[in-house]
Amino acid sequence: MSRFKDDNILIIAPGSRLTHAQLGLPESFTPARNKFKTRMFPAEKAGQWEPHKIRKKLQHSQPQESNAQTSNGKTNEPQYEEDMLSDEGAVWPIEAGRIVNWSCFLALLQYIHNTLSPTLHTPILMIAEPAWTAKDHERITQYCFESFKCPGFLLLDAAQAACYAFGLQTACVVDVGADKANVTTVTDFLLDGSTRATSIPDCGGEALTKRLHELLEPKGFTRNMCEQLKKSPICEILPPGTPLPGQQASQSKGDNNPAAAVSTGANGSGANQRHTAGALGEAPRGPGVGTEIGGKDAITKEEEDNDGVLDVANIVASGKMNEYLEKKEREKQEKAAAKADKKKGADAAKAAEAAKSQARLRNSDKEKATFLYEDDALLEVLKGSTLDSNGVAEAKAALDEAPARKNSTTTNLNTSTSTTNTTSTDSTSTNTAATTKPTPSLASTTAPRREITVGTERFLSASGPNSPLHILSSSIHRVISSNPTPSSRSTLWNNLIIIGNGSAVRGFKETLLATLHARFLVNPQAHGISSMFTSDMPSQFDTPNGTGTNTPAPGGYGQMQGYMSQQQPSFNTGGPNPLLMAATLNNASDGMSFPSTIHLAAQTPSSIRMAKLPEYFPEWKEVGSEEAVFLGAQVAAKMVFVVDGSVGQGRGWMSRGDYNEQGPGGVHEFSM
Repeated sequence: MSRFKDDNILIIAPGSRLTHAQLGLPESFTPARNKFKTRMFPAEKAGQWEPHKIRKKLQHSQPQESNAQTSNGKTNEPQYEEDMLSDEGAVWPIEAGRIVNWSCFLALLQYIHNTLSPTLHTPILMIAEPAWTAKDHERITQYCFESFKCPGFLLLDAAQAACYAFGLQTACVVDVGADKANVTTVTDFLLDGSTRATSIPDCGGEALTKRLHELLEPKGFTRNMCEQLKKSPICEILPPGTPLPGQQASQSKGDNNPAAAVSTGANGSGANQRHTAGALGEAPRGPGVGTEIGGKDAITKEEEDNDGVLDVANIVASGKMNEYLEKKEREKQEKAAAKADKKKGADAAKAAEAAKSQARLRNSDKEKATFLYEDDALLEVLKGSTLDSNGVAEAKAALDEAPARKNSTTTNLNTSTSTTNTTSTDSTSTNTAATTKPTPSLASTTAPRREITVGTERFLSASGPNSPLHILSSSIHRVISSNPTPSSRSTLWNNLIIIGNGSAVRGFKETLLATLHARFLVNPQAHGISSMFTSDMPSQFDTPNGTGTNTPAPGGYGQMQGYMSQQQPSFNTGGPNPLLMAATLNNASDGMSFPSTIHLAAQTPSSIRMAKLPEYFPEWKEVGSEEAVFLGAQVAAKMVFVVDGSVGQGRGWMSRGDYNEQGPGGVHEFSM
């Protein structure tokens, strides 16, 4: 069989909320070109499904003919349209990684296959969830071969795909989804299925949304508001021990060192303790130019009281006392007005500077922040009202509090209208464009947006007694500690792969890593692991050092005994340590070889690191590693179907001939 081409490979990665799909492999692997919501809508006939919500199209142009007959004698039939944005009444076939509605799931696969429309010479690579059973694998294999007539098929585990994406053969994969999490260890690209933790509850994105809803529900927040808040950049998970912005200000308030505050203006000893006007960039107090009081135009109270005292005699003698008093009163009023204007200007400048400094603050330093909320419930009310498409668009524009979008054209590929066609029509027929106004589509109308201000509750999505981070960290420690290969546990701790859209919340990965450090990390120097052979030895004996020059060479008991017989009984400085040699000989048995490597503290890690995505995929730098499973699927498809596409070379995928001979159950014999 000839090898497959890059353009004829179909990849499908189902998820609880989104299903990624792509036809063909690009030259440089990119994120998925197509993303489908993992949901379908029941059709009129039982057992059939629709990809979008079908709603009745309102007819406002001729309401008097709604129940009457047309000129042809036929009754007006109701018209329907597809609402591509609404999820009302949708059925989600995958829950917690398990397929709970097979009819809906298979209909979704059929819709994706029809949308991408691959050729008959197109193999399929599908990502398998860890919660799928062997019977689920057989059912999916049977449906793909019999419905899609594909020439080849491969089910690839999500954890293995993540390892291919990161280029690691041994790693611990933590997949955080919508309502679950999976922890899997992979050793030399082989799954450790006996120790993996699948579908861990209360660890996904739904747990974070639920916690935000508990905190903000008394303030009138709905669940949809909390879901959009979680996806906004102002929602952040702070590392353990980090005070909230309000608490940090209250704790730092006050002078720790009164003497330093009086003499130097510092709140305490050490650096960054000055919070005076000079330290903050404001004008210092005191007389002189550039101060709050001093300056060339400054007038002291003494000058105001003694102003004109020296010339009183001459003024009285000249008879111009009233004019002089009026002049001085007028000057005082002008000076008071100038001082008031100066104070107002200073207050306005301070307010503007405070606003600028607030904008320059980090999100973790702001007590309050604002995000844009798309009110889907209000859009459903507008669509269900008696307004037509223009009325809904006008009402939406009136209720929208956010700035206008830069690109107002819709990006939905399923819409029938085209911007290019509209532009060409406007350029060729100006009269038609002047008289005809395009009618906005009710189905593609976006929800009105509102600005909502949130306090420090946005930092507490992972707080509470049942914190997802604590549950995840305990699961990671349990899975790695149960790995059957003790020598690979340190490598697993240093190759943590955190993926899944549930981990896309700002600060989730860093806080999870900090939680693992705080709970399970062991410092070798603090516990004496690195110096256990040197701390308690007598000074007159040689001890093994870092170069290994004084360490006995590994070997059998006979070799060790022969070497010892040649040594003098006296304690010289050139030979090996007699204490270590005696303990070794006493514990050794005939024919036993000493291991060359001793794994100390295998259960407690001395270092924990998070793996990084390779930099030779530039398209994935901005997207992040949350959807890295699809990148690994592309790498695996390239290796299996293109590089090793012939049958019999590796047996990585199941061909049509294999399916005809072995049936759906033969899919378990084909893996990477």
